[in-house]
Amino acid sequence: MSVPSAVAGLLRRPARLGDEVYSAIFERIMTLDIAPGTRISVDAMARELGVSPTPVREALARLEAEGLVHKTHLVGYSASPQLSGKQFADLYQLRLLLEPFVARQCALLMDDAMIDELAGLCADMRALATGETLGSYAKFAQLDMVFHDQLAASAGNDLVIAALSRLHTHVHLFRLVATPKATNAAVDEHDAIVSAIRQRNPDAAEAAMRSHVVKSRVRFGRD
Repeated sequence: MSVPSAVAGLLRRPARLGDEVYSAIFERIMTLDIAPGTRISVDAMARELGVSPTPVREALARLEAEGLVHKTHLVGYSASPQLSGKQFADLYQLRLLLEPFVARQCALLMDDAMIDELAGLCADMRALATGETLGSYAKFAQLDMVFHDQLAASAGNDLVIAALSRLHTHVHLFRLVATPKATNAAVDEHDAIVSAIRQRNPDAAEAAMRSHVVKSRVRFGRD
């Protein structure tokens, strides 16, 4: 599964222009080019990307649903604030409760085609982890979000899916450390989770996810 790439300056005008506009703004937010709390002008962003305001509004609505921007009446869109220390701690407490369970369920329930899809995501993330640009970092964060969201969606528990989807975990975390150091170790941890799921070993899948969450907390530097 690939993620549409943002290009410098004016954007091309392909059939899926909306996806490119979304990726361009996503990258700017994830790499802190648009700082947390900064107002995002639809018209200014449209001029910067060389597009009409419509795809910019559509992209911002999508980013709002993912927790990266918020809309204030009569003010417009702004980049969401960073996680506070308490929010960070609370987030990891909840991740440790839910995500190991998700991985266990996936080992029991996930079909082979979806396991192959996750393995493909891991390969794409490995390729991006070798890059040292902020653009590669932002694309890695986007794939990481897809990876974890797909695990949650495959766990067979609608309440868990809803809880994790509201956290917008990965987009917020990757903004805390806008550097490729957060990607390299994560690749091997993702591979270990997928390997355990492929082996239909729920204990190993749960342990691999728990290890990933614990190491992630250390990587993002709030201990």
